[in-house]
Amino acid sequence: MKYKLAIFDLDGTILNTLDDLHDSVNYALEKSGYPQRTLEEVRRFVGNGIRKLVERALPEGVTTEAADKVFTDFNLHYKINSSNKTRPYDGINELVLRLRECGMKTAVLTNKADYAAQDLCKEYFPNLFDYVAGEKQGVNRKPSPDGVINILSQLNINKSDAVYIGDSEVDVMTARNSGLDHIIVTWGFRHRDELAKAGAKVIASTPNEVFGIITE
Repeated sequence: MKYKLAIFDLDGTILNTLDDLHDSVNYALEKSGYPQRTLEEVRRFVGNGIRKLVERALPEGVTTEAADKVFTDFNLHYKINSSNKTRPYDGINELVLRLRECGMKTAVLTNKADYAAQDLCKEYFPNLFDYVAGEKQGVNRKPSPDGVINILSQLNINKSDAVYIGDSEVDVMTARNSGLDHIIVTWGFRHRDELAKAGAKVIASTPNEVFGIITE
């Protein structure tokens, strides 16, 4: 095998979470009387954590206090509605299982709140990941390399033996900042031209292609 560890992003890479994120954003916005956002707008806002998602969805000039309320309402709604419409992308479970059968370790690193990352991975990928890490207070979020460094340490893997798999410019930067090879996928929340512009060098359009790149 070319690598010993595959680290996956979550939103837009292994799970299509967009509809549930969209619903929770609009619930929180509507509760405070703000205009709602389209699905495509929310797609563009995702990638830097849920606080940034909420801030991007709000109109300009909103006070910090008002933003805090919308953020709280979003979290309360999303905690109980995060898996209403969310589903794994076709072929993802099979990809992760095949990698594990080849002797690789697998992990998830996401800017999604840790409570949601843990719950969703338990629901959709039971026993398929050796380590799951979401956004936690006091830990720098991606594209900081801190999360990757922690996973490498926890699983006792050298960075030269790991590959990072994601779907956005944040993931390109995370891999670069961490010194890891990357595979950036096109089925998620960004278009191929955006990924190439962000510096993605290895781009895959299907899970089978990801497997082929890893095992070549």
